[in-house]
Amino acid sequence: MKYGARVNRAVIAIAGAVTVVLVVFAGGYGYHRDELYFLEAGRHLDWAYADQGVFTPLVARITDAVAPDSLTVLRIPAAIAAGLIVLLTGVLARELGGSRRAQVIATACAAVGVIVLFTGHLLSTSTFDLLAWTAVTWIAVRAIRTGDDRLWIAAGVVLGVGLMNKPLPAFLAVGLLVGVAIAGPRRLLRNRYVWAGALIALVIWSPWIVWQQANDWPQVDVSKEITAGGSTSAEPRWAIIPFQVLLISPLLAPVWIAGLVRLFRTPAYRFLAVAWVALAVIFMAVGGKPYYLAGLLPALLGAGAIGVDGWLDRGRTRARKATLVAAVALSAVIGAIISLPILPEDGVDPVLALNEDVGETIGWPELADQVAAAHRRTPGAVIFTASYGEAGAIDRYGATRGLPRAYSGHNAYSHWGPPPPGADGAPVVVLGYRLSMLAAHFEGCRVTARIHNDADVDNEEDGSAIVTCTRVRGSWREQWLQLRHLG
Repeated sequence: MKYGARVNRAVIAIAGAVTVVLVVFAGGYGYHRDELYFLEAGRHLDWAYADQGVFTPLVARITDAVAPDSLTVLRIPAAIAAGLIVLLTGVLARELGGSRRAQVIATACAAVGVIVLFTGHLLSTSTFDLLAWTAVTWIAVRAIRTGDDRLWIAAGVVLGVGLMNKPLPAFLAVGLLVGVAIAGPRRLLRNRYVWAGALIALVIWSPWIVWQQANDWPQVDVSKEITAGGSTSAEPRWAIIPFQVLLISPLLAPVWIAGLVRLFRTPAYRFLAVAWVALAVIFMAVGGKPYYLAGLLPALLGAGAIGVDGWLDRGRTRARKATLVAAVALSAVIGAIISLPILPEDGVDPVLALNEDVGETIGWPELADQVAAAHRRTPGAVIFTASYGEAGAIDRYGATRGLPRAYSGHNAYSHWGPPPPGADGAPVVVLGYRLSMLAAHFEGCRVTARIHNDADVDNEEDGSAIVTCTRVRGSWREQWLQLRHLG
């Protein structure tokens, strides 16, 4: 395949515009439950946590130190990451032999993609994971095109940093290995720079591995819960491939599908297509989430844009160009409505059917208000929550409402508890549990209120019970092992 032209300045402009738009909308609605969790994890910095690495909590800690309690500043790194993903998608089109117009097509498709806009709007492990996959893929393609084996060292560094964010890039490494073993170039399997890069990635990742081993591998338990459907973003196994159509836009799915076909037909880069198929099979087998496969979409868009570029010059060129522009424009509108805080809070219910995470950015201050009211009626009570999002909301908003820190048995919070022995006889305000589930662990429990948000958004917390109990049964330390849960 002929090497493409210089990077089009429009690629840089589009990527920059994505970052600017995301920063402008960064302050909309409120914190996502995961962001509240990352902020608290950043205050408990460690080499790893039950469900992630240290990278995103470290970013949360840095941004919170720069501008405490600023939602916009917290989300700026994600906006920058999204812009880089868009930029690298255009650069991938160039590396794969695309013209300047093909680069713009690939960049525009990525810029309006739901997966890019939504993960770029929130501080999330998924944002940096998508960037890591895209960057490693780009470096791999460039290394093969140029023959510069030293680039595999850089790929190892990026892979290692990505693994310190979350372990998913390990699947990318496996997928690329399978792709190369099946489709070539098999000389890479004997390349010392490739294995040196792999060793570097492993060394960077080793603190996470050591922490997991020392704590009985909680990440494995989290993965089992996800496989069993114990996650709000889990989908049926069969949905992984159909779900890919939604991750960019149904209107633009033909672009990346064409890219997959094109890569299968291009010997030098066929390994990417084989890797995509291999990972789709792996994620279906292990019950992974559909977005796990999104990290290869930039490469597929880059390849597909080359085919679209040629298609535009055949037949009725004016009609074809208008069709592409309309598909990108309509996708931008749909993607923005689904991903960004454009609608008023009380009008987001239609969006929840497509993106339920939007609901998890609404109502946290009201939750803290209602828990504070319950706590005032029960002075000195311990606050215990079912999820890290609820605990994170108390820790973020509680101090100004006279609340103590929250405890939870969920994921990393389970490592930061239990309450001290002096709290064994104290009353407890429990949030997020059904009353029937509490009798084994607490005494004298009764429902005293129900959580409700002012926008009347039907999110996971809306309608959940606030329960007041007279005390924990026995001691917190005795109950803590049973109260811990991962997922």
